[in-house]
Amino acid sequence: MTNEKLDLQCINTIRTLSMDAVQAANSGHPGTPMALAPLVYTIFNRVMNFDPKDPIWPNRDRFVLSNGHASMLLWSALHLSDVQAVTPDYKILDQPAVSLDDIRRFRQLESKAAGHPEYRFTSGVEATTGPLGQGVAMSVGMAIAEKWLAERYNRPDFKIFDYKVYAVCGDGCLMEGVASEAASLAGHLGLDNLCWIFDNNKITIEGETKLAFTEDVGARFKSYNWNVVHLTDANDTAAIQKALETFKKTTGKPTMIILDSHIGYGSPHKQDKCEAHGEPLGEEEIRLTKKFYGWPEDAKFLIPDGVKEQFAAGIGARGADAHKKWSDVFAAYRGKHADLANEIELMQKRELPEGWDKNLPTFPADAKGVAGRDASGKVLNTLAENIPWILGGSADLGSSNKTYLKFAGATSFQKENPAGRNFHFGIREFAMCAAVNGMALSKLRAYGATFFAFSDYARPAIRMAAIMEVPSMFVFTHDALGDGEDGPTHQPVEQMMSFRAMPGMMTFRPGDANEVVEAYRFIMHMKHEPVVMALTRQPIPTLDRTKYASAEGVKHGAYVLGCCPSGDPEVILMATGSELYVAVEAHEKLLAEGIRSRVVSMPSWEIFEQQSQEYRDSVLPPKVTARVSVEQGATLGWERYIGMTGKAIGMQTFGGSAPYKDLQKKFGFVPELVVAAAKEQLKLKK
Repeated sequence: MTNEKLDLQCINTIRTLSMDAVQAANSGHPGTPMALAPLVYTIFNRVMNFDPKDPIWPNRDRFVLSNGHASMLLWSALHLSDVQAVTPDYKILDQPAVSLDDIRRFRQLESKAAGHPEYRFTSGVEATTGPLGQGVAMSVGMAIAEKWLAERYNRPDFKIFDYKVYAVCGDGCLMEGVASEAASLAGHLGLDNLCWIFDNNKITIEGETKLAFTEDVGARFKSYNWNVVHLTDANDTAAIQKALETFKKTTGKPTMIILDSHIGYGSPHKQDKCEAHGEPLGEEEIRLTKKFYGWPEDAKFLIPDGVKEQFAAGIGARGADAHKKWSDVFAAYRGKHADLANEIELMQKRELPEGWDKNLPTFPADAKGVAGRDASGKVLNTLAENIPWILGGSADLGSSNKTYLKFAGATSFQKENPAGRNFHFGIREFAMCAAVNGMALSKLRAYGATFFAFSDYARPAIRMAAIMEVPSMFVFTHDALGDGEDGPTHQPVEQMMSFRAMPGMMTFRPGDANEVVEAYRFIMHMKHEPVVMALTRQPIPTLDRTKYASAEGVKHGAYVLGCCPSGDPEVILMATGSELYVAVEAHEKLLAEGIRSRVVSMPSWEIFEQQSQEYRDSVLPPKVTARVSVEQGATLGWERYIGMTGKAIGMQTFGGSAPYKDLQKKFGFVPELVVAAAKEQLKLKK
């Protein structure tokens, strides 16, 4: 069989596996995998440097399927390439990441071939995709990471990082605003290691794209400072390969390849009628299509002789060779640059360098206090100085979020300065957080920051971090009513509770500067959990830790800050963030009146829920049912801790435009009202 015929047989194997899997599941999307099989075959088997035997090799090329509904493309490629499975603790197993049985059980429980690509669940998946636009946005973060890694670690004669990032997307991805945000950022940064391939099939779920999408995509991307290549035949593998080689030679700008395709390419009578999404072809159409391919019509999940061998001779041999050369270079690099090699190895396992927490600040008791954002800025600067791969930035609010790194060498990351560690994401909250995820997927410890109210713009990317279980850091300031005069548009009310409801998300709302320190100390040990940090704009008192419990209690999520000097407490006050000192003052007033009060700081519900029942009961004794919570946010959820009869002092409406102290009084966040609520609770218990 000629190479050309063997290539076509490999392509048709991808197509038929996709058809059969979707039909067996009676669910899924066969059209795009059939149309883009030549593209994915070319990327995997002719172009990409990826070692199937070690799919987490640090300098591998990345492939992101942003239009994740076409997941059978990826499952077919991973299976035919014989990509090996990897455990969560980075052990490579002698078994396929995606078996043929997984493909037979496409979209079924426990199959590695899920409905959309899922990171950490299936090796070879670089990012979880499905919500359109996020895959390409995360690919920008991956490309940023390569630029930074290369600048920090490469040395003359030692090219440790030079990988490329390939992302396939569709019309839906490009209609989503996050793709536009990310593309604009990538063009500004000149990410010439990034290639997007746009499947221009002119079909969406509702029908032809002309219903809603008639722009000139090429012109748009040229205006973003992208190199644009247009291919008119999705089956022309030679032209596709040439375009990808052009991408590799392009400098100073990312590349967009617009690939005209015919969705559902199969039997001729079906080509213009195949639905874009979610509809199996049907047994008869599959037989006709296989006949058109010259395939055995009744064969199911057929992989002809020679197909896997062709992949082994392509991606297998090329990836193994590239990996071996890199390993040899890295061994020599370790001999000459041991410290840098050690950093790379620690980073790959998400471990911390020795002395990572040295010089973390301790804040003295101060009635005037420190704003949460200011304490955070000091801690971030110390941590980033100790841990070289901490980097990040803000959605144009760095000076207000206090996330700007100011130590020597912490310059701004720009096209001409990829060594910078301060990122200017622009007013692009969604793309910022998606890029942070891409950087975290590349093993950097990245953060993105903005006002807490604007987390709504970024929520889908934050949710994606939780699904993928990557330790992205989202630093939010102006966390409650402290942004007084700016009014309710800038005052988050429901945001904290909504993030607490997000599975896998760790939330922190520290109550003073030392709680901020201890929150970061805990966060740095997390390898698989993203974090939402909510910080105040305004100064809040720094508590006297000789009088009250140590802020180290943050590591338990909630802890007894202060209690009555003797006897069991009669009432428990609970608070977070800027309301902690309000609860403390109310606690002192109650003690002065002879009421046995306990005040509990609860900066992280998730960590508290991970503690033993014994510990939780020691903080919140079940027999003490008189309870009051104080938090400038939605009260939904506090009943978990205060019970159905407890009093939650919180927000039932949006905020208002007025000085902060006026808002505190209006909405009840003053010690006197907390005391009154506590006394009312005691009356209820009599």
